[in-house]
Amino acid sequence: MAMTNVAEYLKLTAAVKDSPSGYLWSSYDAEADTLYVNFKKPSVATDSELTDDDVIVRYQGDEVIGLTILHASRR
Repeated sequence: MAMTNVAEYLKLTAAVKDSPSGYLWSSYDAEADTLYVNFKKPSVATDSELTDDDVIVRYQGDEVIGLTILHASRR
């Protein structure tokens, strides 16, 4: 089956290229309406912070290793 919205996925190119490690893994939890984005596998956070726009930035030491984007379908 062919993808009909390839253009939307192509927009990810810049995000992957500019990510802290050059890698990006993601998953979406529809029940929680939360998008998980990881820049490192395995990713074990040692700290995190919640931004004003409901994004949790996860750190391993001083390195950003991922984002948890809450209310993803509203963005």
